[in-house]
Amino acid sequence: MTPSRKSRIAAALFTLALAGASWAESPSQATESKEFVPTVGQAGKDVIWVPTPQALVDKMLDMAKLTPQDTLVDLGSGDGRTVITAAKRGARARGIEYNPDMVALSRSAALQAGLADRAVFEQADIFESDFSDATVVTLFLLPNLNLKLRPTLLDMAPGTRVVSNSFTMGDWEPDESAEAEGCANYCTAYKWVVPAKVEGTWALPDGRLVLTQNYQFVEGSLTRGGDTVSVTDGRLDGTTLRFKAGDTEYSATVNGKQMQGTVNGQAEWSANLQG
Repeated sequence: MTPSRKSRIAAALFTLALAGASWAESPSQATESKEFVPTVGQAGKDVIWVPTPQALVDKMLDMAKLTPQDTLVDLGSGDGRTVITAAKRGARARGIEYNPDMVALSRSAALQAGLADRAVFEQADIFESDFSDATVVTLFLLPNLNLKLRPTLLDMAPGTRVVSNSFTMGDWEPDESAEAEGCANYCTAYKWVVPAKVEGTWALPDGRLVLTQNYQFVEGSLTRGGDTVSVTDGRLDGTTLRFKAGDTEYSATVNGKQMQGTVNGQAEWSANLQG
């Protein structure tokens, strides 16, 4: 089954859950009660709450290759399990959640786990929040919300890893997908690496590289020594660009308007973006 079809099926199931969702108690009752207990299917600002299975949380963080040097932001952090799991792995983690009761619940769980210094939560709208400092972004939102977030995600620093539970990003193809074992529902994770922006004309000391870009995929032409050849198999992994020009393999690290790397793994080459 293709990712897009699986995404549509999962979205349909999610929507059915929304149609049948009801609060176990009203928001006012929850606030007045001594202990707030979240209910699967409870209404939220943009989606209902369905917890990400712990097995998938672990898989998502594995796919992101999370390290203690990372800063993770979970968009719509719910009961905080993804943020707290990331903090247990040594990362600094932040959850953005609109429901104040869920935020309070998450803060309490982080405190009980002794992780309040590394797992923080804020009550806010994800579409009005700045999370540009994140190196890893996790989310469990519906496809239309992913698409709404997509421009913001693509403007993040190249190399930022984005991992979604169950739902894709439209025509931005995932770099990786995986299924969590021991998981019954919502068990697929999709990962994207934010690509550097390379579209345009690049000047080489002895030629010109013209690139067009469709997310992480790149094509174009390379002119060197008076000969022009097509750029094929072009792909970005964050700031790493690889492509073929004829039978020659190029790789480079992109740093803003400059790139430099090797030809066939040996000779060095460099280019500067024009304009």
